Amino acid sequence: MEQGNAIEVKNISKSYKIYYDKSNTLKDKVLFKNRSHYEEREILQDLSFSVKKGEAVGLIGHNGCGKSTTLKLLTRIIYPNKGEIQTEGRVSSLLELGAGFHPDMTGRENIYINASIFGLNKKEIDSRINEIIKFSELEEFIDNPVRTYSSGMYMRLAFSVAINVNADILLIDEILAVGDSNFQLKCAKKMQELKRAGITIVIVSHSMGQIEELCDRCIWLDKGKIVAEGTPQYVHKLYLEFMGQVRTERSEKERQLAEEAKNLELSIPKVECKNNKGESRVAFEIGEDINITLHYKIKKPRNVSVQFTVFRSDYMMCYDSRTDAQKQKVLLKGEGVMQLQLKSVQLLLGHYMIDFAFYTEEGHLINSFERICQFDVYNETTEKGMFRMNHEWNF
Repeated sequence: MEQGNAIEVKNISKSYKIYYDKSNTLKDKVLFKNRSHYEEREILQDLSFSVKKGEAVGLIGHNGCGKSTTLKLLTRIIYPNKGEIQTEGRVSSLLELGAGFHPDMTGRENIYINASIFGLNKKEIDSRINEIIKFSELEEFIDNPVRTYSSGMYMRLAFSVAINVNADILLIDEILAVGDSNFQLKCAKKMQELKRAGITIVIVSHSMGQIEELCDRCIWLDKGKIVAEGTPQYVHKLYLEFMGQVRTERSEKERQLAEEAKNLELSIPKVECKNNKGESRVAFEIGEDINITLHYKIKKPRNVSVQFTVFRSDYMMCYDSRTDAQKQKVLLKGEGVMQLQLKSVQLLLGHYMIDFAFYTEEGHLINSFERICQFDVYNETTEKGMFRMNHEWNF
């Protein structure tokens, strides 16, 4: 580690597996082998930066760009897939409101627990507990269970503990905005005191003013990479110009897509329910397949995604295709039919209705049709209260 640095981040990458429909039991794994589909989502890509001792650095960027993930890596709550992180000295963090607090314990008891997580022994906590309580302004409530605290009281207690553990590095993620204006001002003054005392600070915030007031340097992250770094005023100007351009482009694109979706003029003039013999039916015995045919008309050919929701007559939702791992898309042009097959139906006795919604590939609603498909299920043979529907698309 280079002399004079408190933090060194070297070529780190971090990705997560995002499961669409994860199997949690052995039974699910056996019966639904293809259920555990996931997407590998890369949050940070070959990220490198360093922070000098006593320096205050702000991280900015839109939601999902990797700011909070970076702080969690610095605290070693999570670890990178590759790369190396080095820190020198005791690290204190304020990443999530009330993290490490037990709701049924009192504020005083949680001070001891939280401070011990930061590495303080009982003797050290005993010597600082009065100062912690005084700063939090919770003397009246300190022996009450923290589940009775408001979010502002949670923040006061968490912040008070974090700043009184004599840390060398303080990591803060977007929580200084919690609490009343007086306490926010008190926190800001305390942060300036810590900075003057030589504490290294890394803060994530969407408040440009807060970062400009506190930080010596600002790092702008986008899609897990550093776009720019330098003085807060310089980086903020670039960031705000970029975000303004993004808003303008997004508004124009949404306007065009909405207009295009409106011009498609999709309609469903007829819906048929048939059994496996091709006979039109309005009632099905439990265990029968339900073959639904939608006749459509569309003005302009387009690839669309189709979503459907099954309701019982008491408006209990029985199935929603949006939870399915496979996103079904189909090309519609002119006039035609779409076929949906519901297999191995096990429903309670009753009347059922299906809503359909059609979206462009970009996610804009073309048209929706409520209760256009209805059928009855009779001859209840399944165990009372049980329901399962396995479906299969056939376009």
